[in-house]
Amino acid sequence: MADNAEQHQQRMARKKAVVDAAIAQANQDKGLLLILTGNGKGKSSSAFGMVARSLGYGFKVGVAQFLKSRRDTGEEKFLGTQPNVQWQVLGDGFTWDTQNREADIASAQRGWQVAQGFLRDPTLHLVVLDELTYLLNYGYLDAQQVCADLSARPAMQHVVITGRAAPECLLAIADTVSDIQDVKHAFRAGIQAQQGIDQ
Repeated sequence: MADNAEQHQQRMARKKAVVDAAIAQANQDKGLLLILTGNGKGKSSSAFGMVARSLGYGFKVGVAQFLKSRRDTGEEKFLGTQPNVQWQVLGDGFTWDTQNREADIASAQRGWQVAQGFLRDPTLHLVVLDELTYLLNYGYLDAQQVCADLSARPAMQHVVITGRAAPECLLAIADTVSDIQDVKHAFRAGIQAQQGIDQ
């Protein structure tokens, strides 16, 4: 038992030295571009967790929700009412509901004008562009313009983009990319979306 305790202490000491060295080398300070993509559940939820973190420090946040038209989700009910949050639901509904490409393009372009305002506002510590990837993959927005706007944002502004199949143009300019995998989902077993968990 004593040998195990001593070995554990030595392993943890080596690990601490490695971690401390990595922390010491991370000396840059900049606004991050984070991409949360993949087929798994939790991309938007992760982004809204960062909204809560930012609010905890007293920072201001802008949230632009593309495609979605619902205004009754739990995250908006709570986070959207906070004094330091600008929350914009910018969609007319998912494309399988709208079934109108021209209207979807017009809605996406109106929404991007709102997002551009967020990306020019140096008082916003964090901007969440929820479900943006679909607008690029469907060709509703010009990817070069979106990337140019992201690159021209205030130096210390953080941006989180969510949505499946993030295009390469976004991945190339991102600081952090998380690919959320789908292993199992209750919906496929016939379980409807649950309040406080899925909406």
